[in-house]
Amino acid sequence: QLQLVESGGGLVQPGGSLRLSCEASGLTLDVLGIGWFRQVPGKEREGVSCFSSALDSTYYADSVKGRFTISRDNAKNTVYLQMNNLTPEDAGVYYCGATVLRITSVQAMCARASALVNWGQGTQVTVSS
Repeated sequence: QLQLVESGGGLVQPGGSLRLSCEASGLTLDVLGIGWFRQVPGKEREGVSCFSSALDSTYYADSVKGRFTISRDNAKNTVYLQMNNLTPEDAGVYYCGATVLRITSVQAMCARASALVNWGQGTQVTVSS
């Protein structure tokens, strides 16, 4: 059974950086479509960045391009999200989501958070001075 555990959230000043981690267990990253999603109160969960080893493809939302980087450590079965130059608009609860189903597009995966069934517990990111 796939389990996802996020860590690394916290309070950071505007312009600061954070690195989120998502450790997967039960399945290896190379069989997963996996990504980071953000949710703020009153809004639906939205895809920030998604990755698929099978497709060798990465997607970033326009709002984070050039500032966020998704990466993985296969030895640790962990996916990271490096977030730089953070703004208050980046704040929210960040969730790691994954699918074991075959995907054809990481962009489509990121656009359809409601279709994913494997989620971590979330980690809070607060950006404030």
